[in-house]
Amino acid sequence: MTVLLPEDQLLQYVRGQRWFGAKSQDLVGASLVDHAVLSTDPQLVDALVELRYAPGTHDLYQLLLGADGADMIAHPAAGSELVRLVGRSATVATGDGQIGFERFGDDPLELHVDRSRPLRAEQSNSSLAVDDRYFVKLYRRIEAGENPELEVARFLVAHGFENAPALHGWWSYGGPLLGGTLGIVQDFVPGAVDGWTLALDELDGRPNDFVARVHRLGEVIGRLHATLASDPGDPAFAAEEVTGESFALLAASMDDDITTVFQRLPEGDEAVAPIVGYGEAVRDLLRSLAAIGSLARRIRNHGDLHLGQVLWTGSDWLVIDFEGEPSRSVPERRTKRSPLRDVAGMLRSFTYAATAARVPHDVEQRAREAFLEAYTTAVQGTGLLPSAEVTERLLRLFELEKAVYELGYELAHRPEWVPIPVAGILRLLEEASP
Repeated sequence: MTVLLPEDQLLQYVRGQRWFGAKSQDLVGASLVDHAVLSTDPQLVDALVELRYAPGTHDLYQLLLGADGADMIAHPAAGSELVRLVGRSATVATGDGQIGFERFGDDPLELHVDRSRPLRAEQSNSSLAVDDRYFVKLYRRIEAGENPELEVARFLVAHGFENAPALHGWWSYGGPLLGGTLGIVQDFVPGAVDGWTLALDELDGRPNDFVARVHRLGEVIGRLHATLASDPGDPAFAAEEVTGESFALLAASMDDDITTVFQRLPEGDEAVAPIVGYGEAVRDLLRSLAAIGSLARRIRNHGDLHLGQVLWTGSDWLVIDFEGEPSRSVPERRTKRSPLRDVAGMLRSFTYAATAARVPHDVEQRAREAFLEAYTTAVQGTGLLPSAEVTERLLRLFELEKAVYELGYELAHRPEWVPIPVAGILRLLEEASP
């Protein structure tokens, strides 16, 4: 049985995939670590492949392959077979271990139409709609331990949070070298539109509609954070006080990021010209914002919240994709942080959407105010936020952190978007000026 393509063909294929997260590294080799045959008609092989880089490092990736070694993720039967295996809570032997499929809850997983289709291209994983009833996400880069998305999804179900797609099950690998989550099955929501698409549609002509929806979104995110902080008996989720030491480490990390990004600003680039030479001013702003007292509490949060991570169903919002930033390790993504980092991420997303839609600044400002008013009301009494003054300073701090990250990302991947984080950094500097 052919499991992998010839190595040179496999490497060429992997380099061209959006889910391959190490494009800046020199990919030099690949080898099969373990695999399981999930079905024979068509042949469907779940393969774990080690990808090796020139410095001597490596990653483990999951591939869903056919009889000829080609990727089967787009085959109409691929997602259906994964759903059936989850529905049966099946266990499939591999060469050195096993893949366990686990159904969550008592409802059977029934397929009316035996067909799956890939959803929009994603940066780090592959997603399928199965029978327009189930959403299947196949994780590509596999790390040891439970994926944070699965961990958070189970917690939210157990604690009554309803503004996230229902969880139906998952599958995981267990072998001598590691155990890790391979994928999940959730509700698919036909007709839902992601928040970014909705924003671009409504900001152009119907900004009042978007502002009204954003108010509800603030309430949903507030309830999400309140739920994630609601169980003091669960060590993985119990809210914790932010110590001065941990905040100092955060500030030091942000200082390093500012130094790195500003040292790498391209010479002669008109897009970054407004902030050339402002690195020290940005670090001064960081130090002034970090000089605060009580920081309230830190919790498990979304970790990568923006308009693309929420769905408008036509009547309400759903929050999706609780993996956190894919470039971070699993332990980093499980780290508890201030909920205001999520809030800052969403506010920065409003800026991106308003810029892309070319609407006046006052529309973005109204959206920000509506979101913050609803969010603050939703978390009132939870102890998650410090005083109003400290909350405002922390939000500016985390927006600065996000804008600096955006600047580095856009310079590397989307130069045409560089003016947006540049404008955000300038705005924060201007607001801090006496």
